[in-house]
Amino acid sequence: MSSLAHSGLNTPQAERAVTRRELAAQPELGRRSLRRRLVWLAIMVVAVVGTITLVPGLASLRSRLAGGDPGWLAIGAALKVLSGLSYVAVFRSVFCRRMSWRLSTEIGLSELGANAVVPTGGAGGLALGAWALRRGGMDIDRIARRSVAFFLLTSVPNVLGVIIIGVGLAANLFEGDASLTLTLLPAVVAALAIVLAVASGRWAGRLEQRLAGRRGPGSRLARAFGAVSGGVGESLALLRGRDPWLLAGLAGYLAFDVMILWASFHAFGTAPVLAIIWIGYLIGELGGLVPVPGGLGGVDLGLVGTLALYGVPLASATAAVLAYRAIALIVPALLGGTALIRLRRTLARESLAIANCGPEDQLDVIGAGRIRITA
Repeated sequence: MSSLAHSGLNTPQAERAVTRRELAAQPELGRRSLRRRLVWLAIMVVAVVGTITLVPGLASLRSRLAGGDPGWLAIGAALKVLSGLSYVAVFRSVFCRRMSWRLSTEIGLSELGANAVVPTGGAGGLALGAWALRRGGMDIDRIARRSVAFFLLTSVPNVLGVIIIGVGLAANLFEGDASLTLTLLPAVVAALAIVLAVASGRWAGRLEQRLAGRRGPGSRLARAFGAVSGGVGESLALLRGRDPWLLAGLAGYLAFDVMILWASFHAFGTAPVLAIIWIGYLIGELGGLVPVPGGLGGVDLGLVGTLALYGVPLASATAAVLAYRAIALIVPALLGGTALIRLRRTLARESLAIANCGPEDQLDVIGAGRIRITA
């Protein structure tokens, strides 16, 4: 068996029948789709560079970008690597603590690479990770629940950050000058988001029971609500478990990423106070929900606009955000591309072993135990 078989995902289970088609399912991020998105991303980058280079009114921005400090930019790239490794720690803690670190790193970094080119707030990366786990034999309902839990858990530091920093700025506990509308209001909205997230788990559980009674427990809609309900419950259970790798990963994934923006400000001049950088980042990153490859455009405009609202000079904010976004796209793309090649090789070795099995052959598959291959 491939190295996947030794990842720790496999648990003894009773023999069951599995179709070849189920085992051979391909990820939605196919080569043709990936190529299209890379081309579109390249077009967007060329458009941004062309605008900055040719538009007459952007002379100060061009001057600022030309004088960037390579040392600070290198620090930003190193911070992005640390943020990526923190993501890997969260991925392993949520989906399977017995998974090897090597396999966790391959899947986690591949997800980050996919997020650099696939739109919709990281859904592309989660889809790729779900495919890899499913290909390794993990139960699809567990993957669905844990994917919901993963999304919620990685959102927790962002929401808590808005509450803590917003209240701290409003109460003058942190250095920084902003109105109550820009401090206390975001904190209240973030607190309500936590309440709604927990409540959604209960609502989804009730809807699942109703749909299961009408259409049967196997209906797609019932299973979807079950995934939401189970995901919310499992995210709370994981937090209560206080796994140090999970907590450190959640903190590092956000903190290292925010500090890239801090390093980018230093690369092109002086940086605003940290509290302003943090709350500007946390609110401005909502632009990443705009379905554009890599969030290019949505994140940039969101960050620049939010930082400007908090009093950061427009030219300074634009230069720092462009540098931050370049690091946030290039580093994950390089790391993720390398990890995806290794992951594909790992899965290809297992696919070959499965493909060589005839009807009714038996095989050990991770998470599924001893299975019987049917036509």
